[in-house]
Amino acid sequence: MPRFAQRLHAAIGFLTATIAGVSPSSAQTGADFFKGQTVTYIVATAPGGGYDLYGRLVAEYMQRHLPGSTFVVKNLPGAGHLVGTNTIYAAKPDGLTIGTFNTGLIYNQLIGLDGVKFDLTKMSWIGKASSEPRVFVIAQQSSIKTFEELRAQKQPVNFATAGIGSAAYVETLMLTNALKLPVKIQTGYSGNDDQLAMRRGEIVGTVSSRYTIEQFMKDGFARYITQIGGNEKDYPQLRDLVKEKDALALIKLIETQSDIQRLTAGPPGIPPDRLNALRTAFRKAMEDPKLQQKAIRAGRPLDPAYGDDVLAMIKSALDQPPATVTMLKQALETK
Repeated sequence: MPRFAQRLHAAIGFLTATIAGVSPSSAQTGADFFKGQTVTYIVATAPGGGYDLYGRLVAEYMQRHLPGSTFVVKNLPGAGHLVGTNTIYAAKPDGLTIGTFNTGLIYNQLIGLDGVKFDLTKMSWIGKASSEPRVFVIAQQSSIKTFEELRAQKQPVNFATAGIGSAAYVETLMLTNALKLPVKIQTGYSGNDDQLAMRRGEIVGTVSSRYTIEQFMKDGFARYITQIGGNEKDYPQLRDLVKEKDALALIKLIETQSDIQRLTAGPPGIPPDRLNALRTAFRKAMEDPKLQQKAIRAGRPLDPAYGDDVLAMIKSALDQPPATVTMLKQALETK
């Protein structure tokens, strides 16, 4: 074979091999990228409880609406959702790692808590599934029937929270300090542990998302004595029961958090076409009648928002005047 023909043959062979060696994922964009791919959906708490339930619903139905993809739920509890959230934030921004965590991290970022390795304003926001007011919950066997009776206790009563840094911990601690409540905070109650502890009698109460603990209350194991945020009129709003100026400012801050619940986000820098595909799958999941029916059966409300709208809510929640941040820091000082 002449030398020119040999070179031409070699060049054609190299070009053919190069084209054949291009991986499907590198050539695909948007929703096509996820075909044949596994998406890890991190839930920053232990199995059981509201975050796990919402996370698994979202993962199941996003998979259905992102053809060819496989979603795998991975629970990464620890440090009040910090472990899971730091993991999501540090993940490779290829769209294959996303997850959920609680809004207590907004407080943590506001005060610059040690252990925060993320900036919520830089994350790739996919959506939020719900809004949830907070409630003060008291075990049924307790003699405490009202918020005034709680404040009047002569000895501290045990309140359960998840890990330090979680929304439940942050909110319970700052309300306890700002209102000088006779409450002794016990940490480490993840998932439904707080409900079991109230039934055993080792815990008197907790501050919880209302819809997380609603069935427990309906089953007769606990009662609500006050609510923070939400539009329901069946229990008194905490803002109407207190007069302390600093406490009212903190209650208002908590009320803003009740509108941002059951988040789904990924690390910064997910390519726009892949992020748009994830957002579209999330929206279709929220609009899926089967997901809605499952949520209703589980007693879990849906109040979704999407993409940049959620980012705007996060930025607004983090845009607090210095005086409020100072009060937040002071309220979170362990006393």
